[in-house]
Amino acid sequence: MLDHVLEDRRRDIGGFEVARVLPAIGHRQVGPFVFFDHLGPVEFAAGIPKTVDVRPHPHIGLSTVTYLVDGEITHRDSVGSEQAIRPGEVNWMIAGRGITHSERFDKLRQYGGRIDAIQTWVALPEAEEERDPGFAHYGTEDLPSFDERGVWGRLIAGTAYGARSRVETHSPMFYVHWVLQSGAIGPLPDEHRERAAYIVSGTVELAGQTYEAGRMLIFTPGAAVALKAVTESVLILLGGAPIGPRFLDWNFVSSSRARIEQAKADWRAGRMKLPDLDHDEFIPLPPDPPGVRPAGS
Repeated sequence: MLDHVLEDRRRDIGGFEVARVLPAIGHRQVGPFVFFDHLGPVEFAAGIPKTVDVRPHPHIGLSTVTYLVDGEITHRDSVGSEQAIRPGEVNWMIAGRGITHSERFDKLRQYGGRIDAIQTWVALPEAEEERDPGFAHYGTEDLPSFDERGVWGRLIAGTAYGARSRVETHSPMFYVHWVLQSGAIGPLPDEHRERAAYIVSGTVELAGQTYEAGRMLIFTPGAAVALKAVTESVLILLGGAPIGPRFLDWNFVSSSRARIEQAKADWRAGRMKLPDLDHDEFIPLPPDPPGVRPAGS
């Protein structure tokens, strides 16, 4: 029933903590999801410095997905998008052959407030890895929701529980925001091969064992799974069809190591366009670890 339990690894990124869950040693992917970060939760006072913002940086070969439980983030990218995202909405950015973007905390800087967000990377199928980049924003009306027997859910993307989100995806998947009242029991979707549940807050029980916030439970394919909330709990469910092995290096994802090296060279040489409103700053490419040589060198 339960294959792995992953614990988040927290790190300070200059003003607040981010919990990294995927990729992890021994388990790098769940369906097409190759990266999973939990930002916060944290309370900001008004007047936070601009150093808290995430400066422009590049991606290839993936879609970045931003979903907020609380707060507001402003997205800017190199295809001309500028979009504030609020709780219950989705920012879906397709990197394809290459895109750059930044993430700004403009409203929190002005008024203060709380941020609690999930950011994931969904690997593109090999045939789509070099597609044109793009961006789409989806409101709550695009995401089906349900509320029954103490289990509230919103289908962020993909298919689950007989519903389909309007978010355009590129491979079979599901992505669900769950809130379970204390004592409620919720079944996981059973139509997807790879499935996981991340506990944002609260405590849940499975087969007599309890698991607290900051854990990702990864389940055996085909097994019937139902989680019981010991306390009121917020979870993110995710998974789908296996996408195949992927290389990850900094912000780049690809089925080809050589393609990642090309992207690194392009960013280092300034060949990737910056967002129009962010042309005066960017995150430089970090150095390769000692002993690592670029492919072909």
